[in-house]
Amino acid sequence: MMIQSMAFSVSAVLSLALPAVYFIKEPKGQAGTFWSLLAVAVAGSLSWTLAQLSGEWRTSLSLAIWVTISASVISFVITCAISSLAWRITPLLMPYLALMGLWAMLWQAFPGHVIQHNEEAINNWIMFHIAISVFTYALATIAAVAALSSFLVERALKKKRPTKLTRMLPSVVDSENLLVRLLIACEVILGLGVLSGMGVSMMETGNLLPADHKTLFSLAAFAAIAILLWLTFKSGVRGKQATRLVLLAYLLLSLGFLGVRFVTDVMMA
Repeated sequence: MMIQSMAFSVSAVLSLALPAVYFIKEPKGQAGTFWSLLAVAVAGSLSWTLAQLSGEWRTSLSLAIWVTISASVISFVITCAISSLAWRITPLLMPYLALMGLWAMLWQAFPGHVIQHNEEAINNWIMFHIAISVFTYALATIAAVAALSSFLVERALKKKRPTKLTRMLPSVVDSENLLVRLLIACEVILGLGVLSGMGVSMMETGNLLPADHKTLFSLAAFAAIAILLWLTFKSGVRGKQATRLVLLAYLLLSLGFLGVRFVTDVMMA
Protein backbone atom coordinates (compact mmCIF):
# COMPACT_ATOMS: atom_id res chain seq x y z
CA MET A 1 0.00 0.00 0.00
CA MET A 2 2.83 2.40 0.89
CA ILE A 3 4.57 1.65 -2.43
CA GLN A 4 1.36 2.33 -4.36
CA SER A 5 0.81 5.62 -2.55
CA MET A 6 4.39 6.68 -3.21
CA ALA A 7 4.08 5.81 -6.90
CA PHE A 8 0.81 7.74 -7.16
CA SER A 9 2.40 10.73 -5.42
CA VAL A 10 5.47 10.69 -7.67
CA SER A 11 3.31 10.54 -10.79
CA ALA A 12 1.31 13.53 -9.52
CA VAL A 13 4.52 15.52 -8.97
CA LEU A 14 5.75 14.63 -12.47
CA SER A 15 2.44 15.72 -13.97
CA LEU A 16 2.97 19.15 -12.40
CA ALA A 17 6.42 19.50 -13.94
CA LEU A 18 5.27 18.48 -17.43
CA PRO A 19 3.83 21.87 -18.55
CA ALA A 20 7.27 23.45 -18.03
CA VAL A 21 8.65 21.06 -20.68
CA TYR A 22 6.55 22.92 -23.26
CA PHE A 23 8.84 25.92 -22.85
CA ILE A 24 12.13 24.19 -23.65
CA LYS A 25 11.96 25.40 -27.27
CA GLU A 26 10.57 28.87 -26.46
CA PRO A 27 7.00 28.44 -27.81
CA LYS A 28 5.26 31.25 -29.63
CA GLY A 29 1.74 30.70 -28.35
CA GLN A 30 -0.77 28.52 -26.55
CA ALA A 31 -0.93 25.43 -28.71
CA GLY A 32 -2.98 22.32 -28.11
CA THR A 33 0.09 20.68 -26.59
CA PHE A 34 0.21 23.31 -23.85
CA TRP A 35 -3.43 22.78 -22.89
CA SER A 36 -2.95 19.02 -22.99
CA LEU A 37 -0.02 19.24 -20.57
CA LEU A 38 -2.03 21.50 -18.27
CA ALA A 39 -4.86 18.97 -18.38
CA VAL A 40 -2.42 16.26 -17.32
CA ALA A 41 -1.28 18.47 -14.42
CA VAL A 42 -4.88 19.04 -13.31
CA ALA A 43 -5.75 15.35 -13.60
CA GLY A 44 -2.61 14.20 -11.80
CA SER A 45 -2.83 16.59 -8.86
CA LEU A 46 -6.62 16.46 -8.47
CA SER A 47 -6.88 12.67 -8.69
CA TRP A 48 -4.17 12.21 -6.03
CA THR A 49 -5.85 14.82 -3.80
CA LEU A 50 -9.25 13.13 -4.10
CA ALA A 51 -7.65 9.73 -3.47
CA GLN A 52 -6.21 11.03 -0.21
CA LEU A 53 -9.50 12.61 0.82
CA SER A 54 -11.52 9.42 0.27
CA GLY A 55 -14.70 11.24 1.24
CA GLU A 56 -13.37 12.55 4.58
CA TRP A 57 -11.25 15.39 5.92
CA ARG A 58 -8.08 14.64 7.87
CA THR A 59 -5.59 16.80 9.76
CA SER A 60 -2.84 15.86 7.34
CA LEU A 61 -0.26 18.43 6.26
CA SER A 62 0.44 16.39 3.12
CA LEU A 63 -3.24 16.48 2.20
CA ALA A 64 -3.42 20.22 2.92
CA ILE A 65 -0.52 20.87 0.56
CA TRP A 66 -2.05 18.78 -2.22
CA VAL A 67 -5.38 20.57 -1.83
CA THR A 68 -3.65 23.92 -2.32
CA ILE A 69 -1.64 22.55 -5.25
CA SER A 70 -4.81 21.33 -6.98
CA ALA A 71 -6.54 24.65 -6.36
CA SER A 72 -3.52 26.52 -7.73
CA VAL A 73 -3.43 24.45 -10.94
CA ILE A 74 -7.19 24.86 -11.47
CA SER A 75 -6.94 28.61 -10.80
CA PHE A 76 -4.04 28.87 -13.24
CA VAL A 77 -5.99 27.09 -15.99
CA ILE A 78 -8.86 29.57 -15.51
CA THR A 79 -6.39 32.47 -15.46
CA CYS A 80 -4.78 31.30 -18.71
CA ALA A 81 -8.20 31.01 -20.32
CA ILE A 82 -9.06 34.59 -19.32
CA SER A 83 -5.67 36.24 -19.83
CA SER A 84 -3.84 35.77 -23.12
CA LEU A 85 -0.41 36.24 -21.50
CA ALA A 86 -0.76 34.40 -18.19
CA TRP A 87 0.47 31.16 -19.75
CA ARG A 88 3.97 32.64 -20.05
CA ILE A 89 4.59 32.38 -16.28
CA THR A 90 4.26 28.59 -16.52
CA PRO A 91 8.07 28.02 -16.34
CA LEU A 92 8.04 29.65 -12.90
CA LEU A 93 4.73 28.46 -11.47
CA MET A 94 4.64 24.77 -12.37
CA PRO A 95 8.15 23.88 -11.09
CA TYR A 96 7.24 25.69 -7.85
CA LEU A 97 4.08 23.60 -7.50
CA ALA A 98 6.11 20.46 -8.24
CA LEU A 99 8.46 21.40 -5.39
CA MET A 100 5.42 21.79 -3.14
CA GLY A 101 4.41 18.28 -4.19
CA LEU A 102 7.83 16.97 -3.19
CA TRP A 103 7.41 18.72 0.15
CA ALA A 104 4.03 17.01 0.60
CA MET A 105 5.68 13.65 -0.03
CA LEU A 106 7.92 14.22 2.99
CA TRP A 107 4.82 14.47 5.20
CA GLN A 108 2.99 11.57 3.60
CA ALA A 109 3.94 9.22 6.44
CA PHE A 110 1.82 11.32 8.82
CA PRO A 111 -1.80 10.81 7.72
CA GLY A 112 -3.35 12.71 10.65
CA HIS A 113 -6.79 11.89 12.01
CA VAL A 114 -10.31 12.13 10.61
CA ILE A 115 -12.29 15.32 11.28
CA GLN A 116 -15.85 14.91 12.44
CA HIS A 117 -18.56 17.56 12.83
CA ASN A 118 -21.97 16.85 14.28
CA GLU A 119 -23.96 19.82 13.01
CA GLU A 120 -24.54 19.86 9.26
CA ALA A 121 -24.91 23.65 9.09
CA ILE A 122 -21.57 24.22 10.75
CA ASN A 123 -19.99 21.59 8.54
CA ASN A 124 -21.28 23.31 5.40
CA TRP A 125 -19.98 26.66 6.61
CA ILE A 126 -16.57 25.17 7.33
CA MET A 127 -16.39 23.54 3.90
CA PHE A 128 -17.26 26.86 2.28
CA HIS A 129 -14.75 28.68 4.46
CA ILE A 130 -11.99 26.21 3.53
CA ALA A 131 -12.80 26.48 -0.19
CA ILE A 132 -12.63 30.28 -0.03
CA SER A 133 -9.37 30.14 1.90
CA VAL A 134 -7.57 27.71 -0.36
CA PHE A 135 -8.54 29.48 -3.59
CA THR A 136 -7.40 32.77 -2.07
CA TYR A 137 -4.05 31.15 -1.38
CA ALA A 138 -3.99 29.75 -4.91
CA LEU A 139 -4.55 33.17 -6.47
CA ALA A 140 -1.96 34.69 -4.13
CA THR A 141 0.53 32.07 -5.32
CA ILE A 142 -0.06 32.96 -8.97
CA ALA A 143 0.12 36.69 -8.13
CA ALA A 144 3.43 36.20 -6.33
CA VAL A 145 4.82 34.31 -9.33
CA ALA A 146 3.68 37.14 -11.61
CA ALA A 147 5.54 39.56 -9.32
CA LEU A 148 8.63 37.37 -9.51
CA SER A 149 8.32 37.31 -13.30
CA SER A 150 8.19 41.11 -13.39
CA PHE A 151 11.22 41.35 -11.12
CA LEU A 152 13.31 38.91 -13.20
CA VAL A 153 12.49 40.59 -16.51
CA GLU A 154 13.12 44.07 -15.09
CA ARG A 155 16.48 43.02 -13.69
CA ALA A 156 17.48 41.42 -17.00
CA LEU A 157 16.58 44.61 -18.86
CA LYS A 158 18.55 46.81 -16.48
CA LYS A 159 21.62 44.59 -16.76
CA LYS A 160 21.05 44.19 -20.51
CA ARG A 161 21.54 40.46 -20.06
CA PRO A 162 18.33 38.70 -21.07
CA THR A 163 18.26 34.96 -20.50
CA LYS A 164 16.30 32.20 -22.16
CA LEU A 165 13.92 32.25 -19.20
CA THR A 166 13.30 36.01 -19.21
CA ARG A 167 12.64 35.98 -22.95
CA MET A 168 9.84 33.50 -22.38
CA LEU A 169 8.26 35.44 -19.51
CA PRO A 170 5.73 38.27 -20.05
CA SER A 171 6.98 41.84 -20.27
CA VAL A 172 7.19 43.90 -17.09
CA VAL A 173 4.00 45.77 -17.96
CA ASP A 174 2.10 42.58 -18.81
CA SER A 175 3.24 40.88 -15.60
CA GLU A 176 2.17 43.89 -13.55
CA ASN A 177 -1.23 44.04 -15.25
CA LEU A 178 -1.73 40.35 -14.54
CA LEU A 179 -0.58 40.90 -10.98
CA VAL A 180 -3.12 43.67 -10.38
CA ARG A 181 -6.00 41.64 -11.79
CA LEU A 182 -5.06 38.67 -9.65
CA LEU A 183 -4.81 40.83 -6.55
CA ILE A 184 -8.26 42.28 -7.16
CA ALA A 185 -9.70 38.77 -7.48
CA CYS A 186 -7.71 37.71 -4.43
CA GLU A 187 -9.05 40.61 -2.37
CA VAL A 188 -12.65 39.84 -3.32
CA ILE A 189 -12.32 36.16 -2.45
CA LEU A 190 -10.39 36.94 0.72
CA GLY A 191 -13.16 39.31 1.77
CA LEU A 192 -15.65 36.47 1.33
CA GLY A 193 -13.31 34.28 3.36
CA VAL A 194 -13.24 36.76 6.24
CA LEU A 195 -17.02 37.02 6.19
CA SER A 196 -17.43 33.24 6.09
CA GLY A 197 -14.95 32.99 8.97
CA MET A 198 -17.13 35.33 10.97
CA GLY A 199 -20.10 33.08 10.20
CA VAL A 200 -18.25 29.99 11.38
CA SER A 201 -17.11 31.78 14.54
CA MET A 202 -20.63 32.97 15.35
CA MET A 203 -22.01 29.46 14.96
CA GLU A 204 -19.31 27.80 17.00
CA THR A 205 -18.45 30.35 19.71
CA GLY A 206 -20.91 33.22 19.41
CA ASN A 207 -18.04 35.67 18.77
CA LEU A 208 -17.93 37.65 15.55
CA LEU A 209 -14.14 38.04 15.45
CA PRO A 210 -12.20 35.48 17.50
CA ALA A 211 -8.92 36.78 18.89
CA ASP A 212 -6.59 34.19 17.36
CA HIS A 213 -3.66 34.12 14.94
CA LYS A 214 -5.85 33.01 12.02
CA THR A 215 -8.08 36.07 12.23
CA LEU A 216 -5.09 38.35 12.73
CA PHE A 217 -3.21 37.09 9.68
CA SER A 218 -6.35 37.06 7.52
CA LEU A 219 -7.13 40.69 8.33
CA ALA A 220 -3.46 41.65 7.94
CA ALA A 221 -3.32 39.99 4.51
CA PHE A 222 -6.56 41.71 3.47
CA ALA A 223 -5.15 45.07 4.56
CA ALA A 224 -1.78 44.46 2.87
CA ILE A 225 -3.38 43.62 -0.48
CA ALA A 226 -5.76 46.59 -0.16
CA ILE A 227 -2.84 48.94 0.48
CA LEU A 228 -0.92 47.52 -2.49
CA LEU A 229 -3.90 48.02 -4.80
CA TRP A 230 -4.43 51.55 -3.51
CA LEU A 231 -0.77 52.44 -4.06
CA THR A 232 -0.82 50.91 -7.53
CA PHE A 233 -3.83 52.93 -8.68
CA LYS A 234 -3.02 56.08 -6.69
CA SER A 235 0.70 56.54 -7.18
CA GLY A 236 1.66 53.92 -9.77
CA VAL A 237 3.89 51.73 -7.62
CA ARG A 238 5.96 49.56 -9.94
CA GLY A 239 8.96 47.29 -10.10
CA LYS A 240 10.76 46.26 -6.96
CA GLN A 241 8.51 48.17 -4.55
CA ALA A 242 5.41 46.40 -5.84
CA THR A 243 7.23 43.08 -5.76
CA ARG A 244 8.22 43.52 -2.13
CA LEU A 245 4.67 44.47 -1.12
CA VAL A 246 3.19 41.50 -2.96
CA LEU A 247 5.65 39.11 -1.35
CA LEU A 248 4.76 40.60 2.04
CA ALA A 249 1.07 39.90 1.43
CA TYR A 250 1.96 36.42 0.21
CA LEU A 251 4.04 35.82 3.33
CA LEU A 252 1.15 36.91 5.55
CA LEU A 253 -1.13 34.47 3.76
CA SER A 254 1.41 31.69 4.14
CA LEU A 255 1.82 32.32 7.87
CA GLY A 256 -1.92 32.17 8.47
CA PHE A 257 -4.46 29.42 7.96
CA LEU A 258 -4.76 30.46 4.29
CA GLY A 259 -1.41 28.77 3.72
CA VAL A 260 -0.68 25.12 3.28
CA ARG A 261 -1.53 24.40 6.91
CA PHE A 262 -5.07 25.74 6.71
CA VAL A 263 -6.69 22.33 7.17
CA THR A 264 -4.82 21.56 10.38
CA ASP A 265 -5.27 25.04 11.82
CA VAL A 266 -8.98 25.39 11.05
CA MET A 267 -10.04 21.92 12.06
CA MET A 268 -8.02 21.66 15.26
CA ALA A 269 -8.97 25.11 16.56
